[in-house]
Amino acid sequence: MGTEATKGIDGAGAPATVAELVVRQWGDHRPGLRNGTTVLSHHRTAREAAVRAALLTDLLPRGAEPHIGVLLDNTPEFPFWLGAAALAGAAVAGINPTRRGAELARDILHTECALLVTERAHLPLLAGLDLPGVRVLVTDGEEYADLLAPYAGATPQDLAARPPAPGDRLLLYFTSGSTGAPKAAVCSQGRLAAAGHSLARHFSVTPDDVHYVCMPMFHGNAVIADWLPALAAGASVALRRRFSASAFLDDVRAYGATYFTYVGRAVQYLLATPPRPDDHDNPLRLGFGTEAGAVDAARFAARFGVRLVEGYGATEGGASVQRGPDTPPGALGRAAPGDDLAVIDPDTGRECPPARLDAAGRLLNGDRAIGELVNRGRSMFEGYWRNPDAEAARTRNGWYWTGDLFFRDTDGHLYFAGRTDDRLRVDSENLAAAVIENILARWPDAAAVAVYAVPDEVAGDQVMAALALRPGAVFDPAAFEEFLTAQPDLGTKMAPRYVRVVPAMPVTATNKVHRVALRRAGFLPAPAPGGTGPAPDPVWHRPPGRTSYRPLTAPDLEAILTRYEAQGRADLLSR
Repeated sequence: MGTEATKGIDGAGAPATVAELVVRQWGDHRPGLRNGTTVLSHHRTAREAAVRAALLTDLLPRGAEPHIGVLLDNTPEFPFWLGAAALAGAAVAGINPTRRGAELARDILHTECALLVTERAHLPLLAGLDLPGVRVLVTDGEEYADLLAPYAGATPQDLAARPPAPGDRLLLYFTSGSTGAPKAAVCSQGRLAAAGHSLARHFSVTPDDVHYVCMPMFHGNAVIADWLPALAAGASVALRRRFSASAFLDDVRAYGATYFTYVGRAVQYLLATPPRPDDHDNPLRLGFGTEAGAVDAARFAARFGVRLVEGYGATEGGASVQRGPDTPPGALGRAAPGDDLAVIDPDTGRECPPARLDAAGRLLNGDRAIGELVNRGRSMFEGYWRNPDAEAARTRNGWYWTGDLFFRDTDGHLYFAGRTDDRLRVDSENLAAAVIENILARWPDAAAVAVYAVPDEVAGDQVMAALALRPGAVFDPAAFEEFLTAQPDLGTKMAPRYVRVVPAMPVTATNKVHRVALRRAGFLPAPAPGGTGPAPDPVWHRPPGRTSYRPLTAPDLEAILTRYEAQGRADLLSR
């Protein structure tokens, strides 16, 4: 196992644009991009970006927004097109392949993508979609090489009529929220270049490092926290088409990978692989990500000899929390320099009191200490594409509201406590309850549907649905499963893990669904709000890796609660 490097990036100042970082690769013939047995130099990577930038300049219709939708797995074409967009002063919209039907079409059209870059494996997702004005480029199709051939001599230096500016858009990355449809966060070249430079310095990245990119590049995690710091420091990047727990360690060794990014669920999958006697024998020095949980992070370090560093920073750039040497277990750190972060009660607008923690670190006053994390100082938030209402909600009263729940201890350390009420984060994917509700409401037997988060036993959330059935209907799990499978816009993360069948949907005094009461009941065997007798409402569940629902029995519940206890998350079930 390697140790953390002590030598940082070179003495060059922070770059003004990502385009500058791409240009710096020109003439550098060290390994820059690794994909399976293929190794391309930094120079070759920059050349491929320049070729696509020249093609992009000619293909974009006059007057169109310079936006390219990229619907790809982690293939070399993804970083090629990121570099191309940077050189051409264009923007990449990362298109999520777990989206389906009208929701997928909406993402492409909302971001006004004149071009959509994809591969044959994803063409079935586009079948039957109405995408007016969108030209589709298939990177492994017969015409693609012919399109690129006339631009083979392009260089990064001779492309744009004007050099890309720091304020030019480079990414439009979708982030879900409480308003339903995903919002496309605007990320400029200047902000992204600074972020890559900052992470490279913070983690002492050198040209000898190899960044293993196994998280999907349509998300900010892989691009902002993995690809960009490698680009800033001259390190090489190694690609895995899709995350594979079984192939992870073999990949790391084959590539000589020293750094990777993760989400909590990926760490759980890695820990679930059979232990090997040589697990410690790997070149990794660092993993950086979110929501691994203190228990799994400790297990990962003990098994693989690799430290996991938890971070917090939204794609929107509105707030950042930085870990320091004195950060206690379970905390994410303190506010980054220049940020004035506060935990605010969203109902009163007042700052929440500090958390009281017992000797084991358990929160004693969560009812008062938990609030929404707000940045009252300067914010790097650059807005949402064509969504002024969402921007206004995010920046109300002159503050940046993160939409995430936190609490703060007396020393100013911040602890993540969940999502705001109608948001879910499943396998590090942000989902909106309203979108899932609209799909489930199509089920003929459903009279009313409410979707809400219950805490996952490891990190983040799981989807739970309360169903009130039409008169005379009986919950048929096989029919419900068949219905879910037939919904073209039900993404792979959206199917409920738990289903509670209620005799009537609980409502508040204003006739709104009583989500707080539903979340409080969760999947525990207590009578749900709206229940008519002492017997609890029936709860059905789909165990991980299963596609069929079965009743949640007492032994099932005991096993689930044991997993919560082991991860130190049992207290979340009572909130």
